[in-house]
Amino acid sequence: MDHLSEAARIRRGVVRLNRRLRQERGDGGLSPNQLIVLGHLHRNGSATPGEVAVAERQRPQSLTRAFGELEAEGLIAREPSAVDRRRSVLTLTAAGRQALDRDMAERDVWLAGALASLSVTERGVLELAGGIMERLAGR
Repeated sequence: MDHLSEAARIRRGVVRLNRRLRQERGDGGLSPNQLIVLGHLHRNGSATPGEVAVAERQRPQSLTRAFGELEAEGLIAREPSAVDRRRSVLTLTAAGRQALDRDMAERDVWLAGALASLSVTERGVLELAGGIMERLAGR
């Protein structure tokens, strides 16, 4: 199998699994953009809106609404930057961390059940693949 065929098969699998995981989220959950913001702040700590947008390969305007909604709901805090008072710094609040944990838990419960039907070897392969995909996504 050539690299292009491998890439297409992996992409199809990732897309289908991602779609299924989105379906397993409860009603009234966080929007995709809200998840992007909360996930970034959780993984990387406080950041400016521009830093979040660049790191997540989004236009800042695309996330403006999510920033406002998350701040209004108390899931993130916005404070003036100590370095440049014209900029703001976003920080994940305890409530934001709890909302992110709840959102992830819903999908993790489904995935854990699905993984239970696989062999130990298959689960090991997927765990290894998960780490590799994270590394590829960071390129």
